[in-house]
Amino acid sequence: MAQNFRRHKSSAPVGTGATTIYTASSSTYNAVVGISLANVHTAAINVSAYVDIGGAGSNLVYLIKDAPLPVGSALQVLDGGAKIVMEDDDILKVKSDIASSLDAYVSVVQEIST
Repeated sequence: MAQNFRRHKSSAPVGTGATTIYTASSSTYNAVVGISLANVHTAAINVSAYVDIGGAGSNLVYLIKDAPLPVGSALQVLDGGAKIVMEDDDILKVKSDIASSLDAYVSVVQEIST
């Protein structure tokens, strides 16, 4: 069965408020296969990425928290072939400690067959 490869990105540079990059479809299994975070600001920033399990805001699992990101650099949150399975309305969010300072790009395989 064919798989659905998709990309998701921040629509504008991310700032201090948590920004949703990807929401998993209900009743499906989805694999995040890549997360790239890039500093687009003129100063160093600290970045976080986390999954809000079930989307209710009460069960947050950080993939990376307050990681320093120098000017002009990028961070691959998943490396070495790592994947994250998301399901049932899980939400991937990112944020920075400085307004309008972070670009986020995520690669996902949606609706994985079981």
